[in-house]
Amino acid sequence: MDDVDELADAKRHFVLGEAAMINRMLTYDAAQAEASKFEVTPTAGMLTRSMIPLEIGQAMGFSEGQVKGMLFDARTVRDRAPLTWQRFQAGDFSFHVVGTIAAAINKLTQPESVTELDLKVGDYAACHHNAEVRAWLRRFIVRVEADATNARAEAERERRFVMFDHGDDGMSKIIASIPSVAAAAIERRLHKDARKLPKDGRTLVQKEADLLAYLLTSNEQTGEPAVNAEIAVVVDADVLAGARTGFGLSPDGAWVVPAEWIDELAQTGNTFWYRMVREPVTKDILTIDYRGRYAPDTLKTALFFLYGTCATPGCTTPAWKCEFDHIVPWPEGKTTASNIQPKSKAHHGQKGHGLVPKLRTPPGRSPKLPVTQSTDREPTRIDFIWTEIHSRAA
Repeated sequence: MDDVDELADAKRHFVLGEAAMINRMLTYDAAQAEASKFEVTPTAGMLTRSMIPLEIGQAMGFSEGQVKGMLFDARTVRDRAPLTWQRFQAGDFSFHVVGTIAAAINKLTQPESVTELDLKVGDYAACHHNAEVRAWLRRFIVRVEADATNARAEAERERRFVMFDHGDDGMSKIIASIPSVAAAAIERRLHKDARKLPKDGRTLVQKEADLLAYLLTSNEQTGEPAVNAEIAVVVDADVLAGARTGFGLSPDGAWVVPAEWIDELAQTGNTFWYRMVREPVTKDILTIDYRGRYAPDTLKTALFFLYGTCATPGCTTPAWKCEFDHIVPWPEGKTTASNIQPKSKAHHGQKGHGLVPKLRTPPGRSPKLPVTQSTDREPTRIDFIWTEIHSRAA
């Protein structure tokens, strides 16, 4: 057997393994959904069903969102394109391609269009890579439902969004789905205005990126900040003191920046930056008791910094998007750092109905440390000082 044939055979075995994994996920999801019908109340049943993706993700090392997407794509192709599903089960193409086909199916409005796609796409997908399959599907959709093009365009515009993808090396990507005419106008403006900037060692591409960031964060007429924002960066004490080179880390771990960038960014005047130094201090803001049910902004901000994400193991929802959950319900439980955790809206609701179990920690991942509190100032598990960096130019 030639080496390239061995590679093709290995790929087929990999896809067969994918198919087996997806089938197991579908089977577990269906069994748990059936069991949820016997819950005491409809609400309890609904919340129990909503936990299924989290349980699968915990077992398989996927996020809750990934599991939901995988199950949705699998059901779409299995139920609406059975011939294509059989080709996947036979190892003809990967689940990545299945997801691409599922997205195309969900764009079609006529059952006969889906039937035609199911008859044709398997042969093409079996001998072409995913980008080629996506282009084929785009042409197919326009051809078989030309009259519905405008309706689909309007529907897509309703789903417009902006997403931020934070990278590993201090850089992030902004991904936006907007009308093509607007995207073309933005592209042309950035290119035109960037070419007018003086030569200063930057490439044209770098100038376009810098110009986009400036336009989105500053008032074009005055140069003043367009939006006020608070950004937290956690820096180890020895890095801050210059004893070693290091990075500043966002509280949720989504992004990092070189420590020397922090002071540079703080001078831009575009936002408010907060620096957190991880070391024991005498007056720890987390040890303060507050009266009333709702946490004040100071305590909320401190908890954002401490937890980073939802306190439910496996959930990656940033803490600043979460609700605040009293571990011991108020008023029996006080509104203190030791009794409040950030919880995503879904997990907060599940916990309120007693449906969030003590989930195991995924292999290789440390459990989230609880906030401890001591009146005699014994060492706590996590102590930090919260220091504002004055970012506005004098």
